[in-house]
Amino acid sequence: MTTDIIGSALLDYQNGNYTEDIKTISSLEEEDVLPLPYLFRDFEQMPELEQMALQLCEGSVLDIGCGAGSHSLFLQQNNIEVTALDSSPGAIATCRLRGLRNTVVSEITLYTDATFDTLLLLMNGVGLAGTLTQLDDFLMHLKSLLKPNGQLLLDSSDIIYMFEKDEDGGYFVPNSGTYYGEVTFTMMYKGSMGKPFSWLYVDLNTLEQAALRQNMSCELIRKGEHYDYLARLKVLSQ
Repeated sequence: MTTDIIGSALLDYQNGNYTEDIKTISSLEEEDVLPLPYLFRDFEQMPELEQMALQLCEGSVLDIGCGAGSHSLFLQQNNIEVTALDSSPGAIATCRLRGLRNTVVSEITLYTDATFDTLLLLMNGVGLAGTLTQLDDFLMHLKSLLKPNGQLLLDSSDIIYMFEKDEDGGYFVPNSGTYYGEVTFTMMYKGSMGKPFSWLYVDLNTLEQAALRQNMSCELIRKGEHYDYLARLKVLSQ
């Protein structure tokens, strides 16, 4: 079994061996597809929220969960000091092949080597927290990686829309004992299946509350077209 599913797929695409996309199964829906070309998109092909986040980056930047490095490449090409970080060795190998100069293979929760002016968590990168109960510790660690007056830019989605509406216009969310934005994913590629992993989609109000518990502000930058949003978190002055 290949543990680095996404890394294997990214390297195949980078090396001209693209024959299929990554398939995903989640706890919310049936099988879906993650198209590999989308992970290699340029700035013009990115959603508006991602474009805005990149334009808001300043100082030294840590691109967390960088994948194929498309966001980092844009920043590097615009003379912004960026470090691309991912836990996937294949993803980082792909980034290096694409010309990224500063790369790190690490889980973000284990990374303590430097501090940055901007932390970038795109494509719902806050999902790396895994579950809502882990979000506070996740934000606490990210806060430790910020320089004074630094910023954390992230996009996420409120996936309440995936649940059925009741007669009063509210949503019927099964009482599973967990937050409705907690999803379990499994990735498959070329006959190999990765280990299931937890992923968190967090609504803005819940994120605001978690940020306040870490003495951080949470500013809504822009709402997207489909329950998604871009937010900026900063440490509040003491």
